[in-house]
Amino acid sequence: MASAGSLDLTGSGVGVISVALFVLAYALVMSEELLHMRKSKPVLVAAGLIWALVAWAYTSAGLPQQAETAFRETLLEYTELLLFLLVAMTYINALEERRVFDALRAWLVRKGFSYRSLFWITGCLAFWISAIANNMTTAMLMCAVVLKVAEGDDRFIRLCCINVVVASNAGGAFSPFGDITTLMVWQAGQLPFGAFFQLLAPSLVNFLVPALVMNFFIRNRKPPTLTEEVWLKRGARRIILLFLLTVAISVLCHSVLSLPPAMGMMFGLGLLQFFGYFLRRSLPRSLDRKRTRYAQRGDWKKLEQLGSVVPFDIFSRIARAEWDTLLFFYGVVMCVGGLGFMGYLALLSETLYGGWNPLWANIVLGIVSAVVDNIPVMFAVLSMAPDMSEGHWLLITLTAGVGGSLLSMGSAAGVALMGQARGIYTFAGHLRWAPAIALGYAASVATHLMINHSLF
Repeated sequence: MASAGSLDLTGSGVGVISVALFVLAYALVMSEELLHMRKSKPVLVAAGLIWALVAWAYTSAGLPQQAETAFRETLLEYTELLLFLLVAMTYINALEERRVFDALRAWLVRKGFSYRSLFWITGCLAFWISAIANNMTTAMLMCAVVLKVAEGDDRFIRLCCINVVVASNAGGAFSPFGDITTLMVWQAGQLPFGAFFQLLAPSLVNFLVPALVMNFFIRNRKPPTLTEEVWLKRGARRIILLFLLTVAISVLCHSVLSLPPAMGMMFGLGLLQFFGYFLRRSLPRSLDRKRTRYAQRGDWKKLEQLGSVVPFDIFSRIARAEWDTLLFFYGVVMCVGGLGFMGYLALLSETLYGGWNPLWANIVLGIVSAVVDNIPVMFAVLSMAPDMSEGHWLLITLTAGVGGSLLSMGSAAGVALMGQARGIYTFAGHLRWAPAIALGYAASVATHLMINHSLF
């Protein structure tokens, strides 16, 4: 994210108009259900107008290169996010096409898990997996499972999506690899590697408090019984392994090679493309072997199903990515980047840390990260480098990580699920449970202050 430019535009007409544009765009996004308008439209227009105003102001001052450089820096940040998301969505679409989630749904139903059990299973998995994997990817995987298991029960899916978003964000807050903001704090040298794990208990409280509240509103019944048998399509298990390998490579790229995680994800997309090529080339031989085997066994049902087999097409999986979400991310990142370049993020940080106690400043910034992406918020704090104790640095790491759960658009996981479960998991649907999530936010801060008081 581009830092503040040499011109302070916070008190100018350009700055005021830009803030008004962002607020208007945000209001239109919040009214998505009412207006039946895709959320990417208003933020794309607002981003273009904000950067046009920035360019006009800097060109008038004879500094056009600064605006161009800032725009490119912000665009680069979005591009890395776009590529990461695109690969994650492609893999999930590929797993869905290979019937992995259908098979998982059938397994869960056969095990006799109730909706309440499924609520806790997906939430706990999201919490622990997001500590080592990207929380957005984790949330999307859990959402895909819920959509299959509870297909048709929008109310339960909505509650599970909220739970998964909160759990993913909380799980990413206590691990250096769990979230981009924790990586930023670690790489800036403000906290040693082991210090982050002192946030485990506060993060767990942040997840458990709203989950316990929502638990009482879940009808404890079982999903409808499945009569059909579900067979995985050829290559399904190997695609799962490729996905896990891709996530591991993306983590290693950042932690070992100091390269953007997107590089590892794109490498993994290349592996998936080669595997797709192998599946297409070997399909005729595979079908011949299966026809012979099924005919010898007299399995006419499976033999009949072979007639509907179609080759695996990787580019159709890419085309099915949630493009409205990807474009929405562009608008948000560019809007916030433009406002940050004008000096608004630096102004916010200086106002809070300059005149407030760091304790309240960190708590408020966590709430702010529900509206403004937590990456520029953390960038502003790290740029200012306030003189704080280890306890306060852990606090801002916690609040910036979990504060985004207060709103559906406050975190990458929430935005991704709004696209994945469009029309079911919405801004308004998430907002109804904001009081319970806020209670968890307050409880996690209190837990940190209580058990880590010696660090302040």
